[in-house]
Parts: sequence; structure tokens; C-alpha cells
Amino acid sequence: MTWWQHIIPQHALSNLMFRFARLENVWLKNKFTHWFVKSYGVNLSEAVRENVEDYQHFNDFFTRALKPTARKIANSNIICPVDGTVSQADKISHATIFQAKNHYYTVSALLAGDYRADQFDAGYFATIYLSPKDYHRIHMPFDGELVSMDYIPGDLFSVNKTTAEGVTDLFARNERVVCYFQTEFGLCAFVLVGAIFVGSMQTTWAGQINPPYQKEVQHFDYTNQDIKLKKGEELGRFNMGSTIIMLMPNQENCLNLIAGQTVRMGEALI
Repeated sequence: MTWWQHIIPQHALSNLMFRFARLENVWLKNKFTHWFVKSYGVNLSEAVRENVEDYQHFNDFFTRALKPTARKIANSNIICPVDGTVSQADKISHATIFQAKNHYYTVSALLAGDYRADQFDAGYFATIYLSPKDYHRIHMPFDGELVSMDYIPGDLFSVNKTTAEGVTDLFARNERVVCYFQTEFGLCAFVLVGAIFVGSMQTTWAGQINPPYQKEVQHFDYTNQDIKLKKGEELGRFNMGSTIIMLMPNQENCLNLIAGQTVRMGEALI
């Protein structure tokens, strides 16, 4: 049942959540966060700050840092960039990506027609969903040099399994941020997909990307800024949960992932 998502004011509701998540009223923040931890089974023993009372507001808790020992970075060429559940992972066939059930979308649509989309037409993709209880910082799966970033406006449908099976072109319709990195594997793209109540994404080099919400694609060029990130370093974070999509330019580096698999940041993927 996804019909209701077509009629609700997605961006207005996400704006309200953005504000609520940053309220510093101590009683409200603590009450809601305690409820959230209990309801979703959040493991706070992994966090640098284990007590709910130590967070400034709910978003501070939601984007919490983990202890250095909580996630080990595997000694492999590619690691998992997030905690989450694999929605889909497979070869890209005829420039088309499998979404769910009978739903597919094109690489070009996902990247808003970017001229580099054809580099992934016969590549590999992995879509990973971050649930509310997951760790919501995003880390580099490999060493890379930032080339550019695109902010692409769009809808804010939920990105859970039910919606993925019911909304056509979901990930190519939702608001998203695309980061392009030059790597040893060639040009790779990293797509941060927004969702309802997830109208805010940020990167380590640009800070908060949204809100405010824009009506046109925003392009940021970093070719002359020498921004290099090492495998395991933080790339960005979701202010509330969502989905990431990794695009690689060839099928020689098929990742060791299957749909439905639970993954943790730092695990070896190849």
C-alpha cells in the first residue's frame, strides 16, 4: 500500500521532522530518544556516547559516532560503506538497474542524464537500505579522489521494501546526492538517496546539502581541489535513514552481496 505517499506533502513533513530532530528541549529529546532506542533495538553500547542524556538533540543521537573498536576495516580492496540491508546487488544490464519485483530504472535516470552515465551501462551496482536502528554515517568503500557532486531534486517517497516494490523508478525519482570519485577501478559513483523524513543529507567536504530544497540540479566541480578520501574514512551521513547506491564501471569487481543480506560498515565486499 503506497498510494498515500503520492498525496501527502512529502517535503513539508520532512521539513517538520528536520526541525523536530534538532529541538534541544531536554525532556522531549530524552523522552523521544529513549522511546526510539527501545522501539528499534538500538545498540548504544557501540556508541562513543552511550547515554541518551549526553546528546544535544535527536539528530545528534541519530548520527552518533561509534567507538573505534565497534567496526573493523577489513583488509580488502572494497569494504561495505554502511550498516544496513542489501536491497539488490547485481550486474547492470543494458544500462538498466533492477529495483524490485518487476521494477527497473535506467542509470541515466538515476544520474539525471549526466554525460558520464554510459560509463556504468555495463557495470555493477549495489543498493543498501539503512533502517532507523542502523548506524547512519557513510564511509568510503575504497580510496578515491572526489571529482564532482550533483544535488538532484525530486520526491521523498519511503525507500523501504514495500515502497520499492510499489513505486516505479523510485530511486530515480527521489531527491538524491551523487558523488563521483576517481578510483583504481575507474570512475565510481556513490548515490545518497533521500526519503520521507530524510530530507537532509550531508558530506564531509560540503556539509549539509539540503534543506533548503532546490528545484534544479546543482552541480559542484572538485577536479582542482585535491579532495582525497581513504578507504574507511567518513564520506557523509543521513540525517534520518535512507538508501545508498554504489555504481562501478565494470563487472569484473562484482561484490560479494546478495539481496536480503545484513551488512556492517567495514566488512570485506571483494
